[in-house]
Amino acid sequence: MVARLVPGLALAAAGGSAALLTHAVVPALSPTLVAILLGLLLASRGGVASASRAGLRVASRQVLRVGVALLGLQVVLPELLALGWPVLVVVAGVVVGGIAGTLALARPLGVPPERALLVACGFSICGAAAVAAVDGVRRSKDEDVATVVSLVVVWGSVAMLALPLGAMALGLPPTAAGAWSGASVHEVGQVVVAGGLIGGVALQVAVAIKLGRVLMLAPVLAAISYRSRRAAEVRPRLVPVFLVGFVACGLVRDVLPGPVLDVASAVQEAALAMAMFALGCSLEPAVLRRTGRPLLALAGCATVLVALLGLPAALLTA
Repeated sequence: MVARLVPGLALAAAGGSAALLTHAVVPALSPTLVAILLGLLLASRGGVASASRAGLRVASRQVLRVGVALLGLQVVLPELLALGWPVLVVVAGVVVGGIAGTLALARPLGVPPERALLVACGFSICGAAAVAAVDGVRRSKDEDVATVVSLVVVWGSVAMLALPLGAMALGLPPTAAGAWSGASVHEVGQVVVAGGLIGGVALQVAVAIKLGRVLMLAPVLAAISYRSRRAAEVRPRLVPVFLVGFVACGLVRDVLPGPVLDVASAVQEAALAMAMFALGCSLEPAVLRRTGRPLLALAGCATVLVALLGLPAALLTA
C-alpha cells in the first residue's frame, strides 16, 4: 500500500522543492503559486504517469492538511490586536461579506453551488490554502479545486498589481495602501508582493491584516463542516482534525522558541508547495479550456467585491 504512494509523493516533493528553490532565487514569487503553475505545466505536457496519481492524491489532501494546520503559526495575535477593533471588524466583514456576496452572485451567473463556495472562500480568506481547506471539509471534485486554485493565481495576480496602482491614484499613504492590499488580495504571497511594491510600512500592515483574514479560516470551516454534517447522510467530523491543529498552532505560537517556529514554517511551506503542485497535476488542459465564462466572471466579480469591502480598512488606517 505504502509503496504504491511513493512515486506520486516523490513527484510532489520534487515539484514542491523546485517551487521553493524558485522562491529562494526570486523572493517575489510565492512558492505555492509557482508550485501550482509547475503542476499545470507538467499536466499539460502529459507528464503525469498513472502510477503517480495515488501519491499525488495523498499529497493534495493529507499533506495539504498538515500545511493548513501549521498555517496557524503565522497568526501573531498581538500584531492583529494592535490594529484596533474597527480594523478587525472590517477584516471580518471582508470575509463574511465576500463569501455571502460571491454566493449571491453565483446564482444569476449560473455557477454551481460547490464551485461557488470554493471561489467565495478562496477569494475572501486566503487563496489556494482556503480553497483546499474547504475541499478537506466538503470533499469537492479535484477538477473543481484545481480550477478554482488556478483562478486564484490569475485574479490574485491582477489584484496584486492593480491595488497598489489604485492606492497611488487615490493618494493613499503607505499605511492605508498596505491595509487595503492586506484586506483585499487573495494569497499571502501576493499580499507580500503588493506590500513590497508600495514600500515603507505598507508591507508590515498588509501582512498583519492578511493574517487576520487567515484567522477567519477557522470559524468559516467550522460553519461549513456543521452545515455539511447536517445535510449529509454519512456525517463528516463536526470539527476536522486539521482545523483543530490550525487553532492549536495559533494558540501556542507565542510560547514556542524561535528555532521551533523556523522549522515549523519550513515544513508548512514545503507541505503547501507539495500539495499545490499535486493539485496542478490533477488538472487536465481540457478542463482549463472548458472553464466557462460564468465561473471566470464570478471570480472577477469576487475580486472586485473583496477589494471594495477592504477599502474601509485603508480609510481607517489613513
